[in-house]
Amino acid sequence: MTNTNYTSYTIAFYNIENLFDIENDPLTNDDDFLPTSKKRWTSQRYKNKLMKLGSVIYKIGEEDAEIAPVIVGLAEVENKKVLSDLVRSKNLIKEAYSYIHYDSSDERGIDVALLYKSDIFTVESSETFSVYLETETGERDYTRDILLVQGNLNNEPISIIVNHWSSRREGEKETEYKRLAASNRVNDIIRNIKEEKPNAKILVMGDFNDNPNNNSMSLLEKESGLYNPFKTVWSQDKGSQNYDFQWNLFDQILFSINFFDANNSALAFDSADVFNSKFLTQYNGKYKGQPFRTYVGKKYKGGYSDHFPVYIQFRPF
Repeated sequence: MTNTNYTSYTIAFYNIENLFDIENDPLTNDDDFLPTSKKRWTSQRYKNKLMKLGSVIYKIGEEDAEIAPVIVGLAEVENKKVLSDLVRSKNLIKEAYSYIHYDSSDERGIDVALLYKSDIFTVESSETFSVYLETETGERDYTRDILLVQGNLNNEPISIIVNHWSSRREGEKETEYKRLAASNRVNDIIRNIKEEKPNAKILVMGDFNDNPNNNSMSLLEKESGLYNPFKTVWSQDKGSQNYDFQWNLFDQILFSINFFDANNSALAFDSADVFNSKFLTQYNGKYKGQPFRTYVGKKYKGGYSDHFPVYIQFRPF
């Protein structure tokens, strides 16, 4: 039974910076995150990260909502075990989150996932889609799969698409084709959803490794009729990730414009923001105000993540 007694619902996305367990997975390149690695990823450090992430997730959007986020998309999750440990960690256990995760063929073994409150958001189906990429030599280049979850929120059928697109590590322009390929893949997924359900309400969230004004994001908006509230959130003083003292807003949540149709929507868009509370930031030094990270290179800092979470809020009509 869906609970409709709340005045606001928070929907969030958070790249949680390499949430790996401490076990060796022979099928993936997780060797950096073992007790014997140069990073010395120990049980204590793993537990500390779970506790810290939990302390962030339940507070996202707390100023305007009576409850913790009803839906949280995640990036950089190793497997189901880390999700199980996360939702049962000290700060989250009372929130009773369920989760959806599929292993992808990403070479580092990191995936996207979805946490949700099953008493408010009821899941009907979930599946993943791969993004086909090739290297310069014509070999398959594996990246994170795209996760589609369909269900009901406040008796409103919605489809949620969770993404973590290819990074800019080899250069922004050099890797742009990978993010355009992912954008086209999402547009295909949305096209298929609309063929089956012409009036479907759709949310697209993720770490896109592109800013709101980049081609891949414009393509999503234009082709799929999406609204991106993060275009006006991003500024030179605000973003979700900082590189070379420049704020990027790679983490965004877009939604279909039919959410604005008051006659045919049980949910109304209220606001969008970056969750950048002071406790999540570096307190001092030259990186003051930037995300307080778990690692910088091989150096353990003991923070939360190299990204801030982002969120939107909907009001039930």
